[in-house]
Amino acid sequence: MTNKVLIINGPNLEILGKRETSIYGSQTLEEINISLKEKALALKCEVIFFQSNIEGEIINKINSIDSTYSGLIINPAAYTHTSLAIYDSLKNLTIIKIEIHISNIYNREDFRKKSITAGACDSVISGFGVQGYFLALEYMCNKNG
Repeated sequence: MTNKVLIINGPNLEILGKRETSIYGSQTLEEINISLKEKALALKCEVIFFQSNIEGEIINKINSIDSTYSGLIINPAAYTHTSLAIYDSLKNLTIIKIEIHISNIYNREDFRKKSITAGACDSVISGFGVQGYFLALEYMCNKNG
């Protein structure tokens, strides 16, 4: 098995850096991805990025994951709380899956406190800001490396 990790970002994450910076920070998704790519190189991992605002595209991407991938890091964003379809696709995967959230979803509005998709993942990282991506990546690369 290779050490290739897919990172999926859901709706509105392409506007990081502009969107509610008091919650999500000032870094753009592109800046985060550049830093993650550098971290992956240092960890001897390959990282592939995918972002979509469309639930079906996220599902298609999850369903296309093949044996060349060793792990998935997913920030389903608002679909966290609504998508049984993403849950079903995640449940079908046998690779390591980590759900991450930049904010602490348990310290926000009531509707954000329930993650439907978390039940199909091995772990959840919530509330560490963008550092959550790096924690997940480091865990995956060390576990699979």
